[in-house]
Amino acid sequence: MVPTSPQADLDLTGKVAFVTGSQGGIGQSIVDHLSRLGAQVYGTDLGPAGEDEAGMAGYRAADLTDDASLGSLCDWIADLSPDIFVNNAALFDLGSVLEADLAQYDRLFGINVRSFYALMQAAAKAMVAAGKKGSIINFSSQAGHRGEALVAHYCATKAAVISYTQSAALALAPHGVRVNAISPGVVDTPMWKTVDALFAKAEGLEIGEKKRMVGEAVPLGRMGVPQDVARAVCFLASDLSAYMTAQTIGVDGGNVLR
Repeated sequence: MVPTSPQADLDLTGKVAFVTGSQGGIGQSIVDHLSRLGAQVYGTDLGPAGEDEAGMAGYRAADLTDDASLGSLCDWIADLSPDIFVNNAALFDLGSVLEADLAQYDRLFGINVRSFYALMQAAAKAMVAAGKKGSIINFSSQAGHRGEALVAHYCATKAAVISYTQSAALALAPHGVRVNAISPGVVDTPMWKTVDALFAKAEGLEIGEKKRMVGEAVPLGRMGVPQDVARAVCFLASDLSAYMTAQTIGVDGGNVLR
C-alpha cells in the first residue's frame, strides 16, 4: 500500500454524504464540515429548506414519526447511495421512571430508535448494493453510557444506538462498510434553551442555571460546541479511521470515562 498524507486521507471529494437532523446546531456544523472537505451533502429535517440549505446538494423535509414520510426518505437514501451516512436526528425529553409514561416512550423510541434503525438499514443496504466501502456514523450521547434519574427513556434510546451500532458493524464488516457512533456530551446548541427550561422546571432552578452548572462540571471546563462534534464526524467519515468499526467515540470533554 502506498502511504498517503493525513490531508489526502481526509479528502472527501467525490463522496456523497447524507445527514439527518441537518438543521440543528450539530447537524448544520456537520454539513458545513463535510462540504468543505469536498463531499456532496444531502440532508433532511422537519423544517422547510432555508438559507442554510442553499449550498447543499439536496434537502427534503421529513417527519420521521410518519411511516409514509420515513419510507419516502429511505427510498431517497437508496437512490442516492451515499458513501457517508450520518444518523443524527433525535428527540430529547425529561422524565423519571416515576413520571415518564408510555406516550413519552413512544415518542422518544419512535424517533431515536425506530426511525434511526430504518434509516441506518436503508443506508447500509444502499452501500452494500452499490459495493461501496461506506461509513455509517450513528449518534448516541453521554446519556447512552449511564442512566440519569430524570432522563429515563432518553438514556435508554441512546444506549440502544450503541448496541445497534455494534451489531451493524459486525454484520457489515464483510462488505467493507464501517459503522461507528459518536456520544456527544453537553453541547451548546439552540436546543439547550429547551433542555435548560425542562431542567429548570424539574429541579426548581433559574433559567440558565442548569446550563451554567453542566458547563462548569465538564473536566475540560466548558460545554462543547457543534464544531467539536463535526470534527469527529469528519474523522469517522474519512480514511483516517479506515481501521475503525463498532466503536463509540465520546466527544464530551471528559464527562464519561470509558
